[in-house]
Amino acid sequence: MNLHVPTLIGRKRDGKHLPADEIRALIDGYVSGEVPDYQMSAFAMAVFFKGMNAAETAALTRSMLESGDTFDHPRSHPAVVDKHSTGGIGDKVSLPLAPLVACTGAWVPMVSGRGLGITGGTLDKLESIPGFNVSISLDDAQRQLSKIGVVMMGQTDRFCPADKKLYSLRDVTGTVPSIPLITASIMSKKLAESLDKLVLDVKFGSGAFMKTEKEARQLADAMIAVGKEMNVEVHALLNPMSEPLGRSVGNALEVIESIECLEGGGPDDLRKLVLDLAEKISPASRKDLEALLDDGTARKKFDEIVSAHGADPKDLPNLAEIHEAPLIREYPAPDTGTVVQVDAGMVGQAALQLGAGRSRANDAVNFAVGFDQIVKSGEPIHQGAPLCRVHANDIVDYEMAAALLDKAFKIDP
Repeated sequence: MNLHVPTLIGRKRDGKHLPADEIRALIDGYVSGEVPDYQMSAFAMAVFFKGMNAAETAALTRSMLESGDTFDHPRSHPAVVDKHSTGGIGDKVSLPLAPLVACTGAWVPMVSGRGLGITGGTLDKLESIPGFNVSISLDDAQRQLSKIGVVMMGQTDRFCPADKKLYSLRDVTGTVPSIPLITASIMSKKLAESLDKLVLDVKFGSGAFMKTEKEARQLADAMIAVGKEMNVEVHALLNPMSEPLGRSVGNALEVIESIECLEGGGPDDLRKLVLDLAEKISPASRKDLEALLDDGTARKKFDEIVSAHGADPKDLPNLAEIHEAPLIREYPAPDTGTVVQVDAGMVGQAALQLGAGRSRANDAVNFAVGFDQIVKSGEPIHQGAPLCRVHANDIVDYEMAAALLDKAFKIDP
C-alpha cells in the first residue's frame, strides 16, 4: 500500500487507533529502509505517550515476527511451548526448565538473549560451558528440535529483524519503557517460534525492569491479550525480584546451581519457580515434573542439549575449576541478627562491577566472577560469618563489590 508516514504518525500522536495494514506497511518500510530512523523514532514516541489497544499491539507484534524467518513445524508435531522471563538477578530458570519440559514430550524451541545492565542473559550463562554454540541456523534448530525436543539458541539475523532494528532505536530515543513496544518486542520473538503455549515470568521489584507489581500486571495483561489475538495460549506469573533468585549470581556460578536443580537439589526458591512455570506449559503433572528432576532424567536431557550444541557434558562437573576466579573471598556479616533484606538491584550492580554483566551490547562478560552461597532474607547470621562468597579478579574489585553489598544486606538484631 502507498503509506504516508507523517499522516500515520500524526494520527497516533492524536490518540487515534491505527489499522493493521498500515502498521504492517510501516514495519515493512522500516525493515527495507524506506522509512528512515527519524520517522520511526517519532512513531515510537507517539506510541510511548498515546499507547496502543490490544488489536494494534497484536498487529505490531505480527508484523515484527513476520519481518523475517519463523519456525515451521511439521503438521504432526507435539505441543510447542516456551517460557519468557522479563529478567532478574540470579534468574537462571531457563537452564533447568527447558530440559525438564522437553522430558515430558513437548518441544521447546527456546530463543534467548544476552544480558544487558544488571540483568543476566541465558546465552551468556550457556556460553560459560566450554564449546557451547548458541549461534545455530533455523534449519539446524528445526532438526535438533525434532531429534531431542529442545534447542537453546540466540536470535539469528533473519529472526525478527524488525525487533532488532526497532529495539536499537528505542534504546537511544528514550522509548524503551512503553508497554505496547515492550509487549511487541517480547511477543514477536517468542511467537516467531510458532508456539502453542507460552508462560511468562513477569518480575517486579528492585532487581527487575518493572519496579512495581502494578506495572508488572499491566505488562502481563498486555502480553496475554496479544496471545489471545494471535491464538496462542499465554499464562503469566508475577514474581517478586526484591532479592536474588537462588544463592548464586554470575554466569558459570548460575550454571552450577542450575545443574544442582536438575539433579533434584539446589535452592528451594529456584526449584519452586521452575516447577511453577513448567506446570503451565507441560502436559505432565507437578508430581511427575518433580520426579523428573529427582531421578536424573532432566539432567540427562541437559547433557543431550550440551552435546547437541557442540560442548562436552563431562565439563559440567568441573565448571568451578574451569572458571575459577583469581580471588574468592567471603563477605562477612557486620552484625549478629536476622537478614531482613538482600537487595537484588544492589547485588546486580555489584555483579556488573565485577564484570559478570555488560553496560553496552558489545561488552565482553567474565564467566568466572559473581557471588555464591548468598544468605537469604529470614535467615539468622552471626557477626563475621559469611553473607556470601565473592568471586573477583582482584582485591580492588572485591572491595568495590563489598561496598555495594554493604548497601544490599540489611540485618535486624
